[in-house]
Amino acid sequence: MATYKPAQIAAKTVETGMHKAHNSWQTAAILGFLAGAFISLGFLLDIRVIASAPASWGSFANFIGAAVFPVGLVLVLLAGGELLTGNMMAVPLARMAGKITTGEAMRNLVIITLSNFVGALFVAYFFGHVLGLTGSGAFLEKLVDMAGHKIHDSFLQAFISGIGCNWLVALAVWLSYSTDSISGKILGIWFPTMAFVAIGFQHVVANMFLIPAAIFEGYYSWGDYIMNFIPVWLGNLAGGSIFVAAAYWMAYLRKTPHTSAITVEEHPMKGAAAAEQV
Repeated sequence: MATYKPAQIAAKTVETGMHKAHNSWQTAAILGFLAGAFISLGFLLDIRVIASAPASWGSFANFIGAAVFPVGLVLVLLAGGELLTGNMMAVPLARMAGKITTGEAMRNLVIITLSNFVGALFVAYFFGHVLGLTGSGAFLEKLVDMAGHKIHDSFLQAFISGIGCNWLVALAVWLSYSTDSISGKILGIWFPTMAFVAIGFQHVVANMFLIPAAIFEGYYSWGDYIMNFIPVWLGNLAGGSIFVAAAYWMAYLRKTPHTSAITVEEHPMKGAAAAEQV
C-alpha cells in the first residue's frame, strides 16, 4: 500500500488536473453527469435518513445524515466521475503549474458545471419527484426546509459558505490522492465531507439537486435558484482554487530563486495519475 506525502500529492494532483483538462468533451460530459447524479444520490440518502429519524434524536439526526452523505463523493472518486468542486482544485493547480492553458481550464469547468447539473436534475426529477422520494410527508418537509435555508442566505453569506464548503471538499479529494488503498481513500474522503455537511456549508452541485427538487414540488423559483447558484459557484471556486490549490502550489510547487519546483517525475506515481478521472 503506497502512501504519499503532501509534496507528492501536489505533484500527483497537477498530473490529474492536466488529464482532466485534456479529456474530450464527450468523456467529460459523461463523467460529469455521473458525478452530479452520485452527489445527488448521497444528498437524497441524507434527506431520507434525517426525515425518518425520531424527533427525540434532535440534532443527532443531522449528524447521521451528514455521515451518510459522503457516499456520493466516494462513488465519484472511486467509481469514476468528474465533480465540479474537485475540478475547481485540481484543474487550477495544473494551470498554476503551467501544464494547461487558461482556456483549457475554463473549458473543463464549463463542461463539468453543465453536466453535473444535468445529472443532479435527473435524480431530483425522476427519483425525487416522479418516484416520490422527496414529494410527500416528512421527506417533503425536510427538503423544503433545507432548500429554504440555502436560498435565504445573502449573496455574501452564500459566497463565504461556498468557500468553507470547497475548502473541505477539495481537501477530501486531496486526501484521496494520498494513498493507493481503497479503505484509506474512503477514510480520507469521509471526514472532511461529513464535516462540511454537518456545518451546513453550501455545495454548488448538492444545491443542483436540493433546490430544483423543491422547485419540482412547487416551492421557490428558478430565479431563487440562480441567485443562489452564482455566489455558491464563485465561493466554491475560491475555496478550491485559492485555499487549497494556490496554497499548496506556493508551498510545494512554486519556483523561487533558491528552490526548484517539485515535478511529477521526482515521485513514484507518474502515469498512475493518468488513470484518475476525478
